[in-house]
Amino acid sequence: MKIAIIGYGKMGKTIADLASEMGHEIVLKATSTSPATENNLTGCDVAIEFTNPDSAVDNYRLCLENDIPVVTGSTGWNDQKEAVAKMVKDTKGRFFFASNFSIGVNIFFQINQQLARLMNSQKDYQPSVEEWHHIHKKDAPSGTAVTIAEQMIEALDNKSNWKLDENGPGAKDISIKAYREGEIFGTHRVSYKSEIDDLTIEHKAHSRQGFAKGAILAAEWIVNQPSGSYGMSDLLKI
Repeated sequence: MKIAIIGYGKMGKTIADLASEMGHEIVLKATSTSPATENNLTGCDVAIEFTNPDSAVDNYRLCLENDIPVVTGSTGWNDQKEAVAKMVKDTKGRFFFASNFSIGVNIFFQINQQLARLMNSQKDYQPSVEEWHHIHKKDAPSGTAVTIAEQMIEALDNKSNWKLDENGPGAKDISIKAYREGEIFGTHRVSYKSEIDDLTIEHKAHSRQGFAKGAILAAEWIVNQPSGSYGMSDLLKI
């Protein structure tokens, strides 16, 4: 498979190295100073995109308009979700988004949803989310933390929003605390706390390899799919 890497930072380099080990060919390594274009995308089977909110949507448009399936882990563009969905529909393209490509995290998502349903009737417990990432991560909270909080809101009748906990959340908010320390690859913790006890679930990444492998598996999978928008639940069938 011929892969274009759009965003050749630490994550992009990890994906490129692992994809090569898995027998794929990296035909483009696009950066902010040497961006992807219609010409240098020619011949690519799929693009794997890890950039930032400022450039991600333009990268999606470029790939979709040139009939190249795109797999992306960029976050922070939630305000443009409807526009991206329309773009996928209008181009009859193939689009795969995950806030986190780790298989372990996506199993964690399923546990989080089930736990939130169980805790819905337990009003004495206050839910919260904490996340830790490296100091280079630009967005806060992480896309994974937002996904976690949105899953909880869907199940908890007394919570309607999430809020980055800078000055304290409101009564109907789920608090998200975001920490940026050292070179942490990603830790996410969900807690339900009461005066009697605490209940906590946590996922901790030890390297970027899990994220890279998930992105490559998504790329291998999407090239054989019909047009549409997909995510890890489609790939993992969970």
